[in-house]
This record gives sequence, C-alpha cells and structure tokens, in this order.
Amino acid sequence: MTGGKPALLATADGAVFRGRSVGADGVTTGEAVFNTSMTGYQEILTDPSYAGQIVVMTVSHVGNYGVTEADAQSSGPAVSGFVMRSLSRREWSPRSEGDLGDYLRDKGVVALTDIDTRRLTRCLRDRGAMPAAMGAGVTEAELVAAAAEAPSMKGRDLVSAVSTPKPYRSAAIGERRGLVAVIDLGVKRDIITSLTARGLDVVVMPAGAGADEIGGLSPDGVLVSNGPGDPEPLRAVTDTVRALLGEHPVFGICLGHQVLGLAAGARTYKLPFGHHGGNHPVRRMGDGGVEITAQNHGFAVDLWSLADGAAPERDGPVGPALLPESVDTELGAVRPTHQNLNDGTLEGMTFEDVPAFSIQYHPEAAPGPNDAAPVFDRFVELIEKSL
Repeated sequence: MTGGKPALLATADGAVFRGRSVGADGVTTGEAVFNTSMTGYQEILTDPSYAGQIVVMTVSHVGNYGVTEADAQSSGPAVSGFVMRSLSRREWSPRSEGDLGDYLRDKGVVALTDIDTRRLTRCLRDRGAMPAAMGAGVTEAELVAAAAEAPSMKGRDLVSAVSTPKPYRSAAIGERRGLVAVIDLGVKRDIITSLTARGLDVVVMPAGAGADEIGGLSPDGVLVSNGPGDPEPLRAVTDTVRALLGEHPVFGICLGHQVLGLAAGARTYKLPFGHHGGNHPVRRMGDGGVEITAQNHGFAVDLWSLADGAAPERDGPVGPALLPESVDTELGAVRPTHQNLNDGTLEGMTFEDVPAFSIQYHPEAAPGPNDAAPVFDRFVELIEKSL
C-alpha cells in the first residue's frame, strides 16, 4: 500500500504497532477486537453492534470489491476504528460505487493499514479484548496513555447512541402475515429486510419504548434486536421485555438474546475476546446438526446462574454437558437450543411456557453464511401459532 501518513496503534497493556493512516485524521480509542470474516467489510463497518470498538480484520486484503450503499447495515459506520493488514490499491466489482479508502475518509473513520494484524490478533486472543488507541501525528507514549484511560466495554450502555430516536415503519413484501415490533438496540437493516420479505409489517421502536407503548401497537410479535455494549446496564429494556414475555411472541437476536436471558433472571458475563466473524460453528442441541454462523458479541448468557449445580469444567471437546438441560425461571422452564462448538457457550434458548426464543448469532447473514436464515421462518411460525 502506498501513501498515507505513518501511524501507530497502542493497546492498553503497552503493545505498539506501526502502520499507515488511510482513513480520517485524528486519534480514536475503543475496545480492540478481531473479526475473522473473509468478506463483508462494509457490513462490518456499518453494524451498530460495533459501536465503541476498533475492529481488526484478520483477512489479508481488504477493499478489493469497493463499497456500495446496498451493503450498508445502518446510516453510516459505527466502528470507533478500522485496522487492516493491507488496504487494496484497486477495487473492482460491477456493484461498486466507490473506493474503500475514500469511503473511510469521507465517513470520518480513523483507519490503519500495514499493521501486523497477525501479531495483534494473537495479542488479543492471548490477553483478551482490551482498550486501544490509534492515529497519526502522536507519540507512542501518548497513545499508550490514551489506551490506558479508555473505558472498558464492561458496564457501558452504548445502545442509546445507536437506537432510533423515533419509531419508523417498513412495509411487508407480498402477502401480509402480521405486524412485528422491533425493539431497536442497534438493529441491522438486513434483519428488517428478513422480516418484511416474509410478509411482516415492521415498526421499529426506540430502545426506551415501554411495554405499554409497544403493546399499544397490537403487534403479532416482538423482536429484540442486536446491539453494542454490555447488556447488564440495560435495565429499563430488560424490564420492558420481561413485561412483554407471555403477552406476545418474542424473538431475541444477539444483544436481544442476552436481554431475554436477563429478563428470565440469568446473569451475563464478558467473554475473553468475544465472537466476531462469519465462520463460527454452532451445534443444534435437538438434532446435533451444525450451522456455520455470523457472530458479533462480547458477552454471553450464563444459564448455570439459574441452575442448582455449578458449571462443569471443560475437559476435552465441547459437549452438551457444558450447558444445563433446562432451568426453572419465574417465566417457566428455559431450555438451551444451540451451543458454540469453539468454547461451549450458550448460543440459543427457548422458553417452554411462553412463546419466546432467542439466538446469540446473526441469522440475517450480513455478512456471513446463510445456514441460520430459517430461524426467521421459525419466528413466523411462532407468530402464526399465537394468532
């Protein structure tokens, strides 16, 4: 890659990486996480779930096919920063509407290339996701200090910065099959498209909307969306979802899955470096089938916090015994339905006594594989059973 000012990235524990600035001028801070997706950089940049984070791409070359508005998952980039091994010097695609470097500069994203992303990824894998600072025209000492002072993701409510300020609607495509209220914690556009494509009218509601306001829409179902940050501070959202459970069919995705866990009385916890990428294997507990999924989250639901016994220690390959068979909650029994095959964490659950379920991964596949797309059909079936 030619051009660009010399730039640095420093992690909170003092590791320093040299590269070149190819985005906006300035210095940025955020929690550094690595993403293992091979493609889909524009969807990643515009995923509201990345608010407050510096995304490190593990794929060698980024920008090969340019950018197009059709791939954007929100009104603009949500990341705090973007890090690449090599920004492509040219782009080509019949769909391309511009160059990634120009896009990053126009959208005000601080971005670096020529970074040793393999070393940086190993650092984050071994030491955990951590605050980082990066930019041009500053010293190593200044960046290390900025990274050390940057806030941790734990305990941060980032939803209010990405949720819609007022309700808006998207019309069903084809034959209408119902109305879904989406609680917008940072919803991606392709999630809404996945609903409207199945004949569902959608009303997207601000994260602060109460149960009475949402119920006043007379929705046939409620979707609690993906989003950024720690689920624990979202107490008002959790209370709203708890009040809606049993009144309407509810489906939670990613952060929405975690909020459903909290609404059921479970605890959540921060993962060492999270799950970010389009190649995460997930086992279906019912039939043992495996789906390759797109994921972007740094926290997980601990169903063992509702069980009588303690979580077992992992000894060997991931197995179903790492999750409880079922737990009792104030809303009735909750059963795990999906498990991450890399670390054994909970990836999905269903409520046995109220019409509700959730998954930790992204079924809209933007970007990522389409293995999980049928989960939207499951939501439609749940709605139709409840009509």
